[in-house]
Amino acid sequence: MRIGILGTGNVARALATGWARTGHEVVLGSRDPDAKKGLDHTVVGLSEAVVHGEVVVNATPGAESIPLLRRIGADALTNKVLLDVAIGFREDWTLEHPDASLGELIQEEFPRTYVVKSLCTMDSTAMGHPAGLEGPSTVFLSGEDADAKKTVGRLLEDLGWPGPYRLDLGGIRTARGQEHYALLFIAVATSTGDFGFNIRVVPPRA
Repeated sequence: MRIGILGTGNVARALATGWARTGHEVVLGSRDPDAKKGLDHTVVGLSEAVVHGEVVVNATPGAESIPLLRRIGADALTNKVLLDVAIGFREDWTLEHPDASLGELIQEEFPRTYVVKSLCTMDSTAMGHPAGLEGPSTVFLSGEDADAKKTVGRLLEDLGWPGPYRLDLGGIRTARGQEHYALLFIAVATSTGDFGFNIRVVPPRA
């Protein structure tokens, strides 16, 4: 599959590495691709990354995501599956969208785009390498379109997140739960001194 990842940071590079390893054609999109020539992945302009991708991944800083997507334009994103992995953090580690979620706002702004929220409840080290964790853990999905979530599910599988590890939370409004968990994530990471963990939904005993 052709994947265009918007962003060139740790998250974008971890996902690009994981998907390239399983045969996907991945490019990274940058506002200044000439300044990113030393990366291990092909870097193109943001619009070029969207054109390339059958699936577009938003791995940009969450507070900047919507203005950046506006620059690319709604027409370019029409009928694209957009996997949103970003969190809108302010400099003081509070949330840019405390009463909503970035995923919801992107879907509202771009109604002809199939937005799926996932992979935002963990660090980049776990996103692309869940086998590095001690035992199974959970990745969540939120979105309105069932087919788009199936497409994202296949990409999650290729990263090492099989079906039993994936939990569909429902519509895009449930992305609030994923994004607001970031506050607990930061607290746990600060307490333990380690960002490389993930969580698991543990059902009650039968």
